[in-house]
Amino acid sequence: MKKSEALDDILVENLGYLKTADAIDAGVSKTYLRKYVEEKGLERVAQGLYLAPDAWKDEMYIIQTRYPKAVFSHESALFLHDLTDREPLKYSVTMKSGAYTTQLLKEGVKVYKVREELFELGLAHAQSQFGHPLRVYNAERTICDIIRSRSNIETQTMQTALKEYVVSKGKNLPLLMRIAKAFSVDRIIGQYLEVLL
Repeated sequence: MKKSEALDDILVENLGYLKTADAIDAGVSKTYLRKYVEEKGLERVAQGLYLAPDAWKDEMYIIQTRYPKAVFSHESALFLHDLTDREPLKYSVTMKSGAYTTQLLKEGVKVYKVREELFELGLAHAQSQFGHPLRVYNAERTICDIIRSRSNIETQTMQTALKEYVVSKGKNLPLLMRIAKAFSVDRIIGQYLEVLL
């Protein structure tokens, strides 16, 4: 297979995106990649990430590629789990305490931090609205995060999320309560559930 065909295939598989790392894995040199990017008119959207001119710009995927350790959380996770009826104005991610986040904040991303031992609790995977893979917290962890951060979350957003979660087919109440206990919000969540169930 020709190098250009291999790169064409990667572009198709990744819905219009091409990572330098994927090109190198396919045996393509950086020199050839540069030439290909120029010829095809690909846009550099992040370091090592290019976008085809006819593809949709997927901001969540770009954030995930630039910050692979970030996990989409709070309002962004509500959106990915269909627990809200609106797309967030600002994307929200969670990082480990001590992580460097200045650049993310400059880019208008809401950043939450959590202790290392709680960082992976509820970690899951989802697809962006354009079909790209993302790291996200599961619905149960997201509900706990919303309750923990309720002073920074619109009341309507929180109420809608709780109502949508309670009626969702995939809800896991025992898991919700285990995660709530780990974050010390089990009493508050229990009170909400008493009203909603």
